[in-house]
Formats: sequence, C-alpha cells, structure tokens
Amino acid sequence: MAARNGLLIRKRLSLEAARRINIVLFDKTGTLTRGEFGVDTIIANIGKTENQVLELAASINSHSEHPLAKAIVEEAQKRNILLTGVKNFERIASGGVKGLFGGLEVSVGNDRLLGELGVVLPSELKSRAEILSRQGKTVIYVVADKELIGGIALADIIREESREAIKSLKELGVKIAMVTGDSEDVAKWVSRELGVDEYFAKVLPHEKSEKVKFLQAKGDKVAMVGDGVNDAPALEQADLGIAIGAGTNVAIESAGIILVKSDPRDIPKIIRLSKLTYNKMIQNLFWATIYNIIALPIAAGILAFKGIILQPAVAAVFMSLSTVIVAFNALLLRRQKI
Repeated sequence: MAARNGLLIRKRLSLEAARRINIVLFDKTGTLTRGEFGVDTIIANIGKTENQVLELAASINSHSEHPLAKAIVEEAQKRNILLTGVKNFERIASGGVKGLFGGLEVSVGNDRLLGELGVVLPSELKSRAEILSRQGKTVIYVVADKELIGGIALADIIREESREAIKSLKELGVKIAMVTGDSEDVAKWVSRELGVDEYFAKVLPHEKSEKVKFLQAKGDKVAMVGDGVNDAPALEQADLGIAIGAGTNVAIESAGIILVKSDPRDIPKIIRLSKLTYNKMIQNLFWATIYNIIALPIAAGILAFKGIILQPAVAAVFMSLSTVIVAFNALLLRRQKI
C-alpha cells in the first residue's frame, strides 16, 4: 500500500512511530516552497550599478549549489553578463559565500553576514530591503573589501501542494512547524500564507536538529521533513524522518520514509497508513488471543468431564483456520483508502 501511494519505507519502525506524531516540522526551501528562486529586485548602493552588483554576486556564487546562488547566476546569464573566475571560494557558516574577485575579497550573504563584517546598511537601502522582506522576499547583500556594493532580493514560490498537505494534516489533529535560515519577515509571511502554527527563522544549518530537540522537550512527537544535506542531522534526531525523493542522498539515507513523488500531500498518508496498520495489528492480536483463550483449555481437557474433547485433528484444523482469519483480516487493509 505504501509503494502504491508513493511512499518508500526504509525503516519499519518509522511507519509504526508515525501514528503517534503530533507535530510536523517542515524545512521551508524545497519542501513547502518550490526552491526555485528568481531575482526580483537589485538594489545598487550609491555610485554602483545593478550590473556591477549582479556580476560580483554571480561570479562568487557560480561555485555554489544553493538555490539562491543558482538563481543569481541564471539572472546574470540572462543579462549576458560575463562571469569572472574567483579564487579561494569558501562557504560561510553564518549564511553566505566568499572569494577573491580581481584582488577584492567579495562576500555574498544575509544580514547576519553584514554584522560579522561590521558593515552598516545605508538608511535608504535598509528601508527598501525591509519592504522587500515584508513581501516574503529573501534579500542578500554583496560586500567587497567591507564596502557594501548592493543587495539582491529573490522570491521563492509556495507550492500549492503544501497548502493541501497542511490542511490534511490539521484535519488529522497534527500541528505544523517550519524551520528556515531566512529572515523573520520571510518566515512570518510564509507561515501566515500556509497557516503554520510555529516557525523558527534565521536558523543555521547545524541548528535544525536543536529545534527538533526543542519541540521534543515540550513532549511533542516530531516528524521532520527535509531534502538537503543540512537536514540530515534533524531527520536523524526526529521521531520520524521524512525525506523528499528529489532531495540529496544524505537526506534520503538519514530518513525513515521517503516521498518518492516529492509531494508533501503524501505526508498525511503516512500517518493514516500507520494508524490503519496499527488497528489491524490490534484486531489480529484480539482474534489470536480469543482463539487461544478458548481453544487451549478445551484441548487440555477442561471439559472432558462433560464429554467435550478436542481431537488433535480438529485442533489442527482450528489452528489453520485461526491463521487464515488473521491473514484475511490483514488483507482487508487493501480496501482502505489512505
């Protein structure tokens, strides 16, 4: 049933644990949203041009596989901007990348990076960035030798499948949480759009598992849904790890259940299948127990004084019949819709 519904069960205990889940923690990018960013607005600092901002950002990010980086590079290619090779490319733990571009140390990243570099946003640029952030757009900044060159606002698209998945989960009585490395404004906007109960913004990659622990400390049974390398520790920490099929191999290896079709609408199916399977297990235990409670004393001769004796041949038939009943009851699960 799982296979027919696009679910790959890697760990059987994960399916059993799914029935107890009361909160699902989604990684935002690539799970609730398409992860297909596009450049929306380029803000150039005084004395700089949009193409200068884009050239620096795209050249540095040409070595990165992050969705934001790919969107910036694609925009530069659309504008026929020639990308220059960079040296000493390096990812920054706080969120961004850096490298040497024409002798300049260029850094591209979020507002947290600006704080680490000691760069102050001009009031006009800060005002525009805040407006774009409130619209649910991600703003990253370009800095060359600690001089602010400008910013780039990128927009991600919410998946319609996410809306349906969250609605179905809430009908099952499951709460929704979201974790993202994006700003507070972006997280708040996405949460409001999708009806997310709780969100964690500006979360560094290695902190995602800490958010899972935080929810577990409150007594919640947590299912974590992710698709990236950074999600692997959180998928391992969660009571139930669910990986998007189109995600990275590391995420898939860390998860107990994989969404083969990469469709979040399949997540409620996991919980429903788990509950149905558990109910069948209880029913079968009931039938097997009742059979033994009745048949064993008779086979032992407890009613022999009344002339009621269970012959070995008849007992063998009843034993086989018990097995058939349990197997038939289990097969009735196929008639259920998840």
